[in-house]
Amino acid sequence: RAEASKRSACFARSHDAYSAGDGAAAKELSEEGKAHAAKMAAYNKQASDFIFRENNAEGKVPADTIDLHGQFVEEAEDIVEERIKYARSTGQTHLHVIVGKGNHSPGHIQKIKPRVEKVCQELGLQYNTEPNEGVLYVNLQGGAPVRPPQGGQYPSGQYPSGGQGGYPGGGQQQHGGQQHGGQQQHGGQQQGGQQQGGQGEIEKLALKMLPKVLRKLEKACCVMM
Repeated sequence: RAEASKRSACFARSHDAYSAGDGAAAKELSEEGKAHAAKMAAYNKQASDFIFRENNAEGKVPADTIDLHGQFVEEAEDIVEERIKYARSTGQTHLHVIVGKGNHSPGHIQKIKPRVEKVCQELGLQYNTEPNEGVLYVNLQGGAPVRPPQGGQYPSGQYPSGGQGGYPGGGQQQHGGQQHGGQQQHGGQQQGGQQQGGQGEIEKLALKMLPKVLRKLEKACCVMM
């Protein structure tokens, strides 16, 4: 917050200096504001990485699941895109994406879920909302998003937003394909090596996000001179 405040103050002073005809001071203050913006992005990234590692640590979620709780929308979009690409490259057939129900957002509006859906659409993948509305099921093979058989996919207490472990019966909200009411077949055999290798990629995935976050923040914060 301190860096954000300093950044905003520098940009405001830069604008005032430019309006007063002092181009040199305006440029100097603009560069100072960008420096504070970069620090802010770095601090936010550190917090994002910590939250991501904590939520996705081995034993907290299965290897076919990614938890985006606590992430900013832009970061969540980048993270899930990289994870989908990695999962497909290793032969993973599906991915459960925990997006949250928006309980902590203003107006209880889901913010991360629409961005994850956008990524799936851009990658040509079909998805649906699981019985717990805070989770998306993504078929990584390009077919209809059919939920796996009922069973203990989430460790006890880890199913998001107070849901129960496993996948209880009932209708599912289908996107991008025809309705398969109540069909429970798995999209394919889960690869044995996924349990071993999925968690080991978390640090690589998190480190990939920093350059993108910095570039987006720098573009958003530039002052027109």
